[in-house]
Amino acid sequence: MARNTETGKRTWAFSSPHGFTIIELMIVVTIVGILATLAVPSYHAAIIKAKEGALRQDLFSLRDVIDQHRADKGKYPETIEALVSAGYLRRVPTDPLTGSTTTWQEMVDEGEGGMVDVFSGSDLVGTNGVPYNQW
Repeated sequence: MARNTETGKRTWAFSSPHGFTIIELMIVVTIVGILATLAVPSYHAAIIKAKEGALRQDLFSLRDVIDQHRADKGKYPETIEALVSAGYLRRVPTDPLTGSTTTWQEMVDEGEGGMVDVFSGSDLVGTNGVPYNQW
């Protein structure tokens, strides 16, 4: 430490009153880059898990409503839109994987007549190895 001749206070010999050096900035940017590289895959995995959870919930709700319609009316609904018009759903849910309300795959039973099951319209494969359109 050396004394400042103007103020009489001790200061560090290496201190710079003008800001950060380029080395300090490069170290900080490198650390931030490393942390971002580690965080991005975890973020993408969390997004996929959230979409899968939303899909499971939507499929459970849709299948439950189809069964309620069958129990109440004695027949399966013709389409998902028929469930909305009959008051079983407020609106057609959005498929979380395709982002659309029109991509749901409706499974129709020729013997019974009407939609007996519903699947996602996505061609992607889930984290469990089963395609989403077979859940």
